[in-house]
Amino acid sequence: MCGSSVPPVHRNPLIARSRHAAASYGHLNILQYLISKGGNVNITDDDGDTPLYVVENTETARFLVNNGAIVDRQNNEGISPAAYLSEEFPEVSAYLESLTSAARPSVLSSQNLPSQHAQNQASETLTSSLLQSVQDIMQRAEAEGRDPDEELRQVVGETVIEGMIRGYGMGTEAASDRSVDEEQPNGVKRSRTDADGGP
Repeated sequence: MCGSSVPPVHRNPLIARSRHAAASYGHLNILQYLISKGGNVNITDDDGDTPLYVVENTETARFLVNNGAIVDRQNNEGISPAAYLSEEFPEVSAYLESLTSAARPSVLSSQNLPSQHAQNQASETLTSSLLQSVQDIMQRAEAEGRDPDEELRQVVGETVIEGMIRGYGMGTEAASDRSVDEEQPNGVKRSRTDADGGP
């Protein structure tokens, strides 16, 4: 090596592996040095794992994230860092999962949910309907001397699907109703506390 220049940090496979080792052992000073020399915190090994996959404590995970480590990614096996660490290092996994779930928008925000009263009414209606259907099936099965299991499974499955469809419809209606309620005829939105719509 005499007289030859040292290859850049991000191209040398030994130094690339050293990022994984430094992350695994929590050597933040070594990680900081490698990053300062151009080291990429998202470098992958042969399995597609970045240094974030081998951290053993939250402090090191936070350090990597603060220095650009990508949390919402998957390795060659389709596993995220949070999932990979979940068994051996659950606290690190929970930290990483909190970052990925915070970045994902909720499918149903609380503003798109129907009122609790509307949800209770829908649930009572479905439950009453299901109980009536079950009672009818049981009476018919007893009169005919047959096993009602298959018919019961079918009616329960249909009720579950109907409940899902109603729930989705209620969420869509709630979102639509709220946007109509908040908009004035001239297209200007008013505040929710502004009951009369005036200034």
